[in-house]
Amino acid sequence: MTSIQQSFVFLETPDGTLRVEVIRRETYEGLPPLLVYVFGGAWMAGDRHQVAHSPLPAFVAQGYALASLDYRHSQVATFPAQILDVKSGIGWLRQNAERLGFDSGRIGIFGPSAGGHLAALVGTTSGTPHFVPDGYSAQDCVVQAVVDLFGPTDFLQMDAHSISDEIIHDDPGSPESRLIGGAIQHHPKAVKTANPVTYVNGSEPPFLIIHGDQDPLVPLHQSELLANALSDAGSVHRLVVDEQGGHGSGGTFNSEAMATDILSFLDYHLKP
Repeated sequence: MTSIQQSFVFLETPDGTLRVEVIRRETYEGLPPLLVYVFGGAWMAGDRHQVAHSPLPAFVAQGYALASLDYRHSQVATFPAQILDVKSGIGWLRQNAERLGFDSGRIGIFGPSAGGHLAALVGTTSGTPHFVPDGYSAQDCVVQAVVDLFGPTDFLQMDAHSISDEIIHDDPGSPESRLIGGAIQHHPKAVKTANPVTYVNGSEPPFLIIHGDQDPLVPLHQSELLANALSDAGSVHRLVVDEQGGHGSGGTFNSEAMATDILSFLDYHLKP
């Protein structure tokens, strides 16, 4: 199987140029679904090339096209720049679906950690006027499935449920405080605005949430909050608790079984 990899500029910001990497097979039977990867790194580090360390490149052989997006780090721009960047990328991809050769009506989003937070936000604000970037409509930025790996939700509850003091989330220098531009306890409205749970209303696409019960950086409780809200709203979702799983390590993370579980979820919701 021959793969084609192309890089495109999807957004020019005052802080720099953002690119998307698109990987696809040379030929498909019909138009494939698209998987959009959003990298992790505490909103402070990482880039689109981290997709190579995820299971998604292997899914190209299973009939998917793949796109991996840049977004601005928090030291360059505070929230909501990150979600606006990601939604701009989705809008750009959808508007260019025909020439890139994928089905614009079948887009899934996947992210670990900070990327999981942004992927969840895309899902819970899907089709709503929240965080609509310039040049796109809310419908341009919707997705049809979400895979959220150990993403944060309510920053103000993280320390109370933490199993480690590796990060003090209430600290003014924490990743969460840097994201919103100030100590989280002093900016509860901004924290609520950045919380995917805030927007859950029952119209969400299907969610697969995966979180390790020994995660020292993002407590499992963060994903439980999202799963409970989706459940209360009657939204399709599944929370997988990875026993002995850490922050993307330990347990069954990065195993063939976990990749198969993720692929089964995406196949069910994105393939006709």
